[in-house]
Amino acid sequence: MLDELHVQNVALIEDAVFSPCDGLTVVTGETGAGKTALLSAIKLLVGERADSSAVRDGSDAARVEGRFFVGDEEVVAERRLTSDGRSRGTINGDMATVKMLAATLGSTVDLCGQHEHQHLLKPANHAVMLDAWAKDEAELAAYRKALAAAKEAQEHLESVRQAGKASSAMLEEARFVLARIDEVDPREGEYEEIEERLPRVEHAEELASSADQAYRCISADGAALELVREAAALLDDMAEYDESLRSSAGSLQEASYLLEDVARDVRRYRDGVDRDPELLQQLQERMGAFHGLIRLWGPRMEDVLAKRAEAAEIVAGVDDSHNRLKEAEQAVEVAEAQLREAAEALDKARNAAAPNFSKAVNVQLGRLKMGGAEVVCQVAPLERSKWTASGPSSVEFMYRASEGMTLRPLARIASGGEISRVMLACKVVLGEVDARDTLVFDEVDAGVGGSVAVSLADVLADLAKTHQVIVVTHLPQVAVRADRHFVVSKSQNADGMNVTLLDVVEGDDRVFEVARMLAGDTSAASLAHARELLAD
Repeated sequence: MLDELHVQNVALIEDAVFSPCDGLTVVTGETGAGKTALLSAIKLLVGERADSSAVRDGSDAARVEGRFFVGDEEVVAERRLTSDGRSRGTINGDMATVKMLAATLGSTVDLCGQHEHQHLLKPANHAVMLDAWAKDEAELAAYRKALAAAKEAQEHLESVRQAGKASSAMLEEARFVLARIDEVDPREGEYEEIEERLPRVEHAEELASSADQAYRCISADGAALELVREAAALLDDMAEYDESLRSSAGSLQEASYLLEDVARDVRRYRDGVDRDPELLQQLQERMGAFHGLIRLWGPRMEDVLAKRAEAAEIVAGVDDSHNRLKEAEQAVEVAEAQLREAAEALDKARNAAAPNFSKAVNVQLGRLKMGGAEVVCQVAPLERSKWTASGPSSVEFMYRASEGMTLRPLARIASGGEISRVMLACKVVLGEVDARDTLVFDEVDAGVGGSVAVSLADVLADLAKTHQVIVVTHLPQVAVRADRHFVVSKSQNADGMNVTLLDVVEGDDRVFEVARMLAGDTSAASLAHARELLAD
């Protein structure tokens, strides 16, 4: 939702702030006052393409800054467009490309006018809208899961086929790799175990001799343990006359206990040293075999094992290709059958929802007094090769202006006012399931007057219950239904240049604006009529 917009040097706007409300915001003003400049500013901020013509004459750059609420997150974005056509953007202070602006903000704002590329006019979005409106999420999720499973089964089948077609040279190499590695038969983690153990076995005599010498240094007569005990006893005797020595005596006593533990551990280590020459030879031969494999397919033992797995896959793919191929083909058949079942369920749900959706839209078109105009939601099955995550069928909103005319895609409607009103009808029906928070309507009132204008105002007011709606309008019937009313007017700045002003009108100012829209003046009669409309 758009919370606030600050516009500088865009077309006729020198400096203006636009703060639409949550519901229905209308923008009115005389023709040529610069209402389209406001729309241009919104387009810039949501990532629409722009050129230097949008920069106000005499200015170096146009700048648009806006605060949006996307879900629960506040987003502040800015876009600058220089007079030489360069564009720069930021999102929450960080540099952003036009694509990033479009992805972050363009997905929340729908610009509904004759020349916009509206979300609703893109057939790729129609299936998403129909599913959301009909609450077909479960059927769609089941279809997508089945489609992914079918794709995975097909990919596995292709890999089996490719493995079965392995060249003789490739197969020969794979058999050699398998035989060479299996001759050594390394098990997982064995290399690391031997790498850790071998140095101990290789230096067993040195380790045993050093352990024995260390043991004697600690425990032999007159060695460390005996000397520490003797010193502890001496200090303990001296402590009878000088209590300060008691702590030192205790420390030496604890040291003697520690030396006893170390001596016991060293003796146990000495006695447990393995001096087996046969074991040494076995470990050295095993490590030598491992190093031979690593030189060929290393640099790590994990690489050797991975190479073996790859070779085994190639050999198995050829040796057992018939069985593997048959199993893969059967898996594809099962996956395709499950996919067809899910596709039929999704199509059934869509075909049931489509006429009801069309009927609901056409009710809104009737409210807008659009005669025999009709929107038809078409669901057409696709060939299996064209199935995508969107579904096994194409969904497209079609339109005809009157009974008997040929249905045409919604995007081919020629009239700006007509396309805006059709979009308005669709938006009302989509209601809360439409992901676009903000809807901006331009030319929605083209060629409209009388009772149609009242109906149009009613429909916009209904839509504003579920969306933030911004409407540029010439209709007083729409203006009086607004929750917030802005007036665009033309003035001259200190340099004598024409500039556009944008102001919120309330109270008598709003009465005067509605009177102007009704009769082009502020006579007593038009003011009375304006007050009457605003009071309803």
